[in-house]
Amino acid sequence: MASLKKIARRSFLVGSAAIVGGVAFGTFKYHQPAPNPLQPGAGKAILNPFVFVDQSGVTLIAPRAEMGQGVRTSWAALIAEELDVDPAAVTVLHGPAAKAYYNSAMMAEALPGRGYDASDLKHSLGQIVGNFSKFLDLQVTGGSSSMKDGFTRMRLAGASARETLKEAAAQQLGVARALLETKDGVVLAPGGVTLAYSELAVAAADVEAQEAELRPAAQWKYIGKPVARIDMVEKITGTATFGLDTRIEGMKFAAIRQNPHYGAAMRSFDASAAKSMAGVEEILDLGDAVAVVGTNTWLAQQAVDAIEVDWAPANYPETTEAIFAEIAAAFDDSPNSTLRDDGDVDDLPEGAELLEVEYRLPYLAHATMEPMNATALYTGDSLEIWAPNQGPTVVQKAAADLSGLEAEAITVNTTYLGGGFGRRIEVDYTNLAVQIALQLRGIPVQLTWSREEDMRHDYFRPGAIARYRAAVKDGKALMVHGKIAAQSTTQEGAGRMLGLPMSGPDKGHVDAAFNQPLAIPNFRVEGYLAKPMIPVGFWRSVAASFNGFFSDTIIDEMAHRAGRDPLEFRLELARAEWEPAAQVLERVRDMSSWSGETPAGVGRGVALAYSFGTPVAQVIEVADRDGDIAITKAWIAADLGLAIDPRNIEAQLFGGLAYGLSAACFGEITFADGMVEQENFPDYDALRMPSMPRVEVAVLENQKHMGGAGEPGTPPAAPALANAIFDLTGDRARELPLNKRFSFV
Repeated sequence: MASLKKIARRSFLVGSAAIVGGVAFGTFKYHQPAPNPLQPGAGKAILNPFVFVDQSGVTLIAPRAEMGQGVRTSWAALIAEELDVDPAAVTVLHGPAAKAYYNSAMMAEALPGRGYDASDLKHSLGQIVGNFSKFLDLQVTGGSSSMKDGFTRMRLAGASARETLKEAAAQQLGVARALLETKDGVVLAPGGVTLAYSELAVAAADVEAQEAELRPAAQWKYIGKPVARIDMVEKITGTATFGLDTRIEGMKFAAIRQNPHYGAAMRSFDASAAKSMAGVEEILDLGDAVAVVGTNTWLAQQAVDAIEVDWAPANYPETTEAIFAEIAAAFDDSPNSTLRDDGDVDDLPEGAELLEVEYRLPYLAHATMEPMNATALYTGDSLEIWAPNQGPTVVQKAAADLSGLEAEAITVNTTYLGGGFGRRIEVDYTNLAVQIALQLRGIPVQLTWSREEDMRHDYFRPGAIARYRAAVKDGKALMVHGKIAAQSTTQEGAGRMLGLPMSGPDKGHVDAAFNQPLAIPNFRVEGYLAKPMIPVGFWRSVAASFNGFFSDTIIDEMAHRAGRDPLEFRLELARAEWEPAAQVLERVRDMSSWSGETPAGVGRGVALAYSFGTPVAQVIEVADRDGDIAITKAWIAADLGLAIDPRNIEAQLFGGLAYGLSAACFGEITFADGMVEQENFPDYDALRMPSMPRVEVAVLENQKHMGGAGEPGTPPAAPALANAIFDLTGDRARELPLNKRFSFV
């Protein structure tokens, strides 16, 4: 296998070729702007693919899905910074499926390397590689990439719009553009003359787009400061349109049942009982599923549940134990990756204390609050889809393949998402709605999955096993050797999304394990890929969700074996490797008044994880409540390099913690007879509000480059909690969920 240096060199050569002459597409094609999908209209100035102005004011086309993370507000603040408007005055719409809205930040994450030690050259190369996303039509929301993707692009869009409007005013007034200024959505001219942007819409429509320099940080009014959420009023008043709120004249409602054995067929079904039920209008055979179309969702669901179906059996191991046996069997093959291999993990000096442990984490469901749903209308020569989705171009391409229509004939409307977490990057739920619509030409149909159907037919977070050897000597970390086995989300999930075969070392599979910023002299991490069995996909923080537990828990075990304070042990390793990681540990130490000692009946744990460009440290406190465990307090420190909206980042880190704690305490998908055993929230529980700890968050800006916010708060949650429980009880948890061994308040 090629060494990391050889891989990095090869990637560098690819990037250099792109700079000097182009690889597959040539320099002209690489630099050619993607077509603007926005159509001119009367009284409307289309200033660029992201901004237009009409009589009502400024509108931003935000191509990233709003699923609670505040992307609409933050992107509005970015254009407002350069356009001289109040973000609250910007109307934000989700963009159509279009090449212009590619995500430039996601592909950069695929470059080899640990991330935290990347040079300026490496970051520049990442930007170059990221622009190739437009050739893949990669318009997706995920990977904690929205702010990294939009930070420069949105400001440039705002600056260009500002100068174009000024040019329109200059031509109208017969003065030089250099004499004009802008403020609060108005162009200011000498002599006290003012022209509102809305007044310039007609004239600006005929002006060539102008380029402009970005303003220095010293002049920022909105970036780096809290901005009121522009979607909040809609959401608290119930007027926001989520997927399930879609209503179209003449719409029918559908429910579905799919084979609970993944990838297996439907042999036959008997719908005689369902046909006689009130409100049933159509019963459709979808190949490996059956659907009922009726006058409302509830009636359709009752009818589809009444259908007798003969399902073909599963062609993979049928029980949880057998599935995990296959995961363990992956260790018998050669590793897919060895992305960290420092020193010598085999030759230990005399006196070293050796630990050998195995960790095991379960498959997990996304459990979004809004069940999977989509609405589709097929007319014969066109198709329109309304769906809470994370990838409009992915939905569009899949629908084109199903319908035989050209992509240009398919419109994708992206609604608010009632939770995404990676689940809605998949297209199974939109494809099924399209299949139904194709059989009901001219009739809009909304397909809603039951919670049971949703839970049983997820693209799950993979179950994973890690085998670690570690050694300490004289109170110091000497060696860590981790082996991690699971199904590959990259090969399976990214392969589905891109429609391309995925091969080579799977960096994502060992994220938050090989790239932890800890100066351990002998440090090796190997990734082993289990064969495809259960459908797996992107789950909030992806493989970092399990590797964060593996890689930090072993550090905690080493600290205790070495007789060291767990936080100081980590801090020593982080200081020697990467200062921003040390600084987040220092901050949670100070926030929590960490002393290394806890009173009787109280336990504290610390965890550190680096993922998606952001180091996050967490301290969690637990307390004994008559034999039950209460999670009482939590402290989070994260360094994002630049915090576009600190308050919004705090909310995302809080949400990432809550999601991680829910999974750590209760989350588990198990299998019997080839089927998921969990059906709904009573048997797939989440942390409830009374059980949520009091949380304090610190957002740091010490590192040089911008990190993500939506996912990095999740990986440290489980190890911090398990470490706190060990401090309280002396019982080390090496398997999740924790409620299998501990009782929670």
